Amino acid sequence: MFLRVGLILVALYFFFRWFERSNIWMPRRDFFATPEAAGLVYEDVEFKTADDVRLHGWYLPHAKAKAALLFCHGNAGNVSHRTESLRQWHALSLNVFIFDYRGYGRSEGRPSEEGTYLDAQAAHDWLQGRCPELPIILFGRSLGAAVAIDLAARGKGAALIAESGFTSVPAIGQELFPILPVKWLVRTQYNSVAKIQQVRIPVLVIHSREDEIVPFHHGETLFEAAPGPKQFLEIRGGHNDGYVVSETEYLRGIQAFLDAYVKKGGVSP
Repeated sequence: MFLRVGLILVALYFFFRWFERSNIWMPRRDFFATPEAAGLVYEDVEFKTADDVRLHGWYLPHAKAKAALLFCHGNAGNVSHRTESLRQWHALSLNVFIFDYRGYGRSEGRPSEEGTYLDAQAAHDWLQGRCPELPIILFGRSLGAAVAIDLAARGKGAALIAESGFTSVPAIGQELFPILPVKWLVRTQYNSVAKIQQVRIPVLVIHSREDEIVPFHHGETLFEAAPGPKQFLEIRGGHNDGYVVSETEYLRGIQAFLDAYVKKGGVSP
């Protein structure tokens, strides 16, 4: 009897660990496209993290760059699924560096919360070394917003843009799976609502009321928790296509934020 109960509990434990990982990180190894498909010139980049994991990314230089953007992508796919976003950011006169977390694309290793933080730190350091004269904008979408917020909370970057971000994994997990005791089971936190309170650089929060995966109130809560200076940009469209559906107002809003707070060589007061 006790042995059977014990085996069931062990099986449930491993099931929930698998369930947690499979819903937070969804890496792909195969490449869908390259920036060349969007008419962009790029460089393949390899770099290492503090714990000696080799990562891969793409660097897209701009001839008249006003700043450099570090792109932290979402939880699914890899860098090759973000070529449309790369086109948009490059059009804003930015050098862009997008990288794959460990376990994604051509990057070594296996993803984890702490691992993604180390990956972003290494990517930031590489970009800073490549563009020492330019302010670095930290950008993250969805899970990438949590990664970018963590980096900003550690004192990195000249400005932060968090798009379609969630307040924490336990909070969004409980909303997505209301019949499960998610808050009591998950070990992964990505506690963005706590970390954004420590950010001391200008913040732009972007979210859509039509987001079917991360409800709009998550963006509102993150915005309220940010100390400021800060701006909120409401867009239209779903979680995975809002930046395309709302491209005109999306790019206009981002440009207004950059004009207000980011200048070559530093950050506006």
